[in-house]
Amino acid sequence: MSELNNIALKIIEKGKGILAADESTGTMTKRLDSVNVPSTPENRLLFRETLFSATSMTECIGGVILYDETIKQLSSKKNKIPELISNMGAAPGIKVDTGAKALAGSLDEKVTEGLDGLRERLKEYYKLGAKFTKWRGVYSISKNYPSKLSIEANAHALARYSALVQECNMVPIVEPEVLMDGEHSAKECYEKTSNVIKKCFEELILHKVDLTGIILKPNMILSGNKSKDKISNEEVAKLTLECLKNSVPSEVPGITFLSGGQSEIEATENLNLINKYNNTNFIMSYSYGRALQQSALKFWAKDIQNIDGTQKVFNHRAKMNTLAAQGKWSKDLEI
Repeated sequence: MSELNNIALKIIEKGKGILAADESTGTMTKRLDSVNVPSTPENRLLFRETLFSATSMTECIGGVILYDETIKQLSSKKNKIPELISNMGAAPGIKVDTGAKALAGSLDEKVTEGLDGLRERLKEYYKLGAKFTKWRGVYSISKNYPSKLSIEANAHALARYSALVQECNMVPIVEPEVLMDGEHSAKECYEKTSNVIKKCFEELILHKVDLTGIILKPNMILSGNKSKDKISNEEVAKLTLECLKNSVPSEVPGITFLSGGQSEIEATENLNLINKYNNTNFIMSYSYGRALQQSALKFWAKDIQNIDGTQKVFNHRAKMNTLAAQGKWSKDLEI
């Protein structure tokens, strides 16, 4: 087994998942504004450090995706943030794309930027302690989208990014996110997600990326958030598994789902059912942002010095998702 494969497997072993704490300063400001906490560098760090030092970091979280600001900050005890995370037993990771911008030739769609200067930035992040990275491509669903242009442009960028990351001895998380915004059916989501993932792997193979040393971070197969055609959680799980079984090469060690607009409970329940029905060799876990943090953020906002209380809320959510990653969750376990 390669070193990259070892890192990937360690991040998602025994039901562990990934905490996505890589919100940009703009996104984090919106989150803090929503709970009436001023978005200062100190407050952003205080909330994140509260999560990074919780006991569930050792028991449930195998990796943390950081933002550029956070990976360079010092904890309250003057530790570097990647050291704090490593000391808790998790791998520090870093978001390396610079955001989704309008795609020339199809301005209603997006292409993710950040390849210029990436090799140098990766070397810096590696020295700061990063073991893995993340790059997100986003795709809209409508009658004409995602277009062939969007599918190919984003797959090409994800592959170039992945090759550079592996060259720097880190594991790339490949995140092609087909958005749930819209009126589309689950069937349309299935078809378009399949097309997106297949094209991503074509490009990854073309760019000689070692598939045993990546983690795929896809969306689940869901109806659009404005769709009248809602499906059951069981159907979500079965369609998601079928899509991945038919689109992902068997060498890939693991798949960590994004929560993509689902509520905390929905994201946990769907992950649990995916693992109950999982008849593949893929490890299926979570890489959640809001679905791990939202309850903790609301609790923390009432008293930002109540570290223990906030950690208790976060620990519960992390524990529920780790049980779901093993198909052992049930609604009775929720508070």
